Amino acid sequence: MASNIPDQSNPPPPAAVSPILISSAGVRSLVTHKSLISHLKSTLPQFSAAVQSPLRHAHQTSPSSSLLLMPSWSTSPSLPYIGTKLVTHHPNNTTLPGVHAVYVLFSALTGQPLAAMDATELTLYRTACISALASLYLSREDSETLVMIGSGALAPHLIRAHLTVRSKIRKVVIWNRTMEKAKALADHLSGEEELKFVRFESNGDLEGAVRGGDIITCATNSQVALVKGEDLKKGAHLNMVGSFRAGMRECDDEAVRRGRVYVDGEAAAAEAGELVGAFERGVMRKEDVVGDLVELVEGEKIGRRNVEEITVFKSVGSATVDLLSAQMVYERGGRACKGAISRSNPSLRVP
Repeated sequence: MASNIPDQSNPPPPAAVSPILISSAGVRSLVTHKSLISHLKSTLPQFSAAVQSPLRHAHQTSPSSSLLLMPSWSTSPSLPYIGTKLVTHHPNNTTLPGVHAVYVLFSALTGQPLAAMDATELTLYRTACISALASLYLSREDSETLVMIGSGALAPHLIRAHLTVRSKIRKVVIWNRTMEKAKALADHLSGEEELKFVRFESNGDLEGAVRGGDIITCATNSQVALVKGEDLKKGAHLNMVGSFRAGMRECDDEAVRRGRVYVDGEAAAAEAGELVGAFERGVMRKEDVVGDLVELVEGEKIGRRNVEEITVFKSVGSATVDLLSAQMVYERGGRACKGAISRSNPSLRVP
């Protein structure tokens, strides 16, 4: 009599998977700053040891433009993905954003392409959420004033993410080299009903704004120090996400000298102009970096110790965080698979 029990010694081959395409609107429909912060807080300690992320490839495609490649892959059965982010950086764009990116996700089990998603939007969310997650450990719980230096595409994300983790913030001061842009962003955010509990203002006095900030967050392409360490008040937290090359810097040596410095990962010590320059000038040593984000979340390294110390967090971007962010978007998108997210044509092949 024939058995109905399947032959486990010869399992069926894995079924082909049609990749999904996730647009920028799709990313926005699947993730919030709150949900991504929560996801990263739980998955970074769980999977960081299982994710291999070589230092990014950075190529100068012109004197002012760059191509970045950020690969990563997981060895954990619970995170069966391989991913790569491709990023172009054209800071001289005027009518278009300066950064464009695509993330491609593959199955680590079969190598099949699973998804291609707009990583420009993904990067905005993940960068802001990483900064806010670090702020959860490094800024004062009673922080009331947030200073946003820069008013580009990342600025509103950084503001929203910090408002998610620091509920006592009541004033946001925005500074930009072009005051009209700072004022336009302040006016735009002031008009949003969900943000009515916050007072938004623009300020052309950078030093004055920094002196009043409990949390100062920077997202610029500056090659000269904007934040002066002497202007940081006791208890301030400085967060910087703009620089990713040795020639870029958003703060001076005094800021990193006064602060306890943390990074998002090892690449920051090798790429960020604020740190590379400080190492070269003997202001600090690599060993003086207190710890990274995973160590903060795991509790292996202590974050803020008292209300008076100054803390600094430098982020240059992490392929591990990209993979975990893409995982969240893909797994939610696979369930939704509607609206701005659509199943690709069976003949589509994601490059």
